[in-house]
Amino acid sequence: MKNAFLIVLLAVGLIANAQVQTPQASPAGSVSTVVGLTDVKIDYFHPSAKGRKIFGEGTALIPYGSIWRTGANSGTKITFGDDVKVEGIDVPKGEYLIYTWPGASEWTISLYKDISLGGNTGGYDKSKEAANFKVKSEKLTSKVETLTINIGDISADSKTAAVQIAWENTSVKFTIGVDYDTKVMKSIEASTKVNPNNYFSAAVYFLENGKDPKQALEWINKSLEGNANPPYWMLYQKARIQKANGDKAGAMSTSNASLEAAKKAGNRDYENMNMDLQKTLK
Repeated sequence: MKNAFLIVLLAVGLIANAQVQTPQASPAGSVSTVVGLTDVKIDYFHPSAKGRKIFGEGTALIPYGSIWRTGANSGTKITFGDDVKVEGIDVPKGEYLIYTWPGASEWTISLYKDISLGGNTGGYDKSKEAANFKVKSEKLTSKVETLTINIGDISADSKTAAVQIAWENTSVKFTIGVDYDTKVMKSIEASTKVNPNNYFSAAVYFLENGKDPKQALEWINKSLEGNANPPYWMLYQKARIQKANGDKAGAMSTSNASLEAAKKAGNRDYENMNMDLQKTLK
């Protein structure tokens, strides 16, 4: 009887602790990327339209001009790994809530310092804003059923990106700007002391970012010291740096060496890149 009693107690305990799991009405989501050298992450809860009118007048779920937590539950949090500029406004590294005031053709967006406020928009304190700005809204041709936030449109130089908020038939974007030059310069100074091979990366960075071409040439030459058969990709970059220094004859000679080495390696990309470079040297 004692064993039977223990079994009953165990069964009752299991039933008491068991929970029915069902899908969340507004599931959690996140998106992250690196812009330049800066980590950017957004955590949010994305509700679905479910046949409702989302933005607008009258019976819309989110009336024009009303503050919105930009998601469900505790709202939307954005995190910057470094100091950034948001729509040209300086924003220190850290965590912020995104609050919005949707409009028919324009939204007001705020980055809020006190993340403990969450979805309690009634306690909003303007003095705790890190940034407040306006952006134009766009109409989407395809319906977005579930609120979706993305980080994209990263520029070719990796200095800017755009955060897009899209739901129903509306989209808004705001820009994030980063400055990685200070980090890179410190890295160059530290890493070249430890590993001379890093002079190559430093030289290419100077070339690509319009910095001192003479310094770039000095570093590329250091990276090639003692290398009797330098690879075609290093020679190609040296030719580009020589061109930036106004030495077209030297650039042509180095590019020819890169071209021949690329042919031996069977790399058509560098063959074409060298031929294109040589057209600019004549």
